[in-house]
Amino acid sequence: MVVRQLERDDAVDGIFAALADPTRRDIVARVLRQEASVTSLAERYAMSFAAVQRHVAVLERAGLVRKERRGRERLVRGDVDTIRAAARLLDQYEEIWRGRLDRLDDLLAEKTEGSGR
Repeated sequence: MVVRQLERDDAVDGIFAALADPTRRDIVARVLRQEASVTSLAERYAMSFAAVQRHVAVLERAGLVRKERRGRERLVRGDVDTIRAAARLLDQYEEIWRGRLDRLDDLLAEKTEGSGR
């Protein structure tokens, strides 16, 4: 399901737009290690509770985190499947780039061999 989601440009855009903000990247890193309540997350940042809630909402819409109600708390946990799907997409871009570098190496080798004649 996540792979299908990432095939849509708007899903990919949402993931990388969400990760473009350093606070949101930090929230994702924290909740991948251990789930945390929105309240405990808000205590870690020099911003209002409402601002942290908005960051979490952006991450949730992008599929990077999930919220679950436990009693009066809203616990946030990272969605590993979405992170892995984004990593696979970046791996594909790296593979493209490495292919370009390999072709460049081949061209340079051909020129070096050709100039010695």
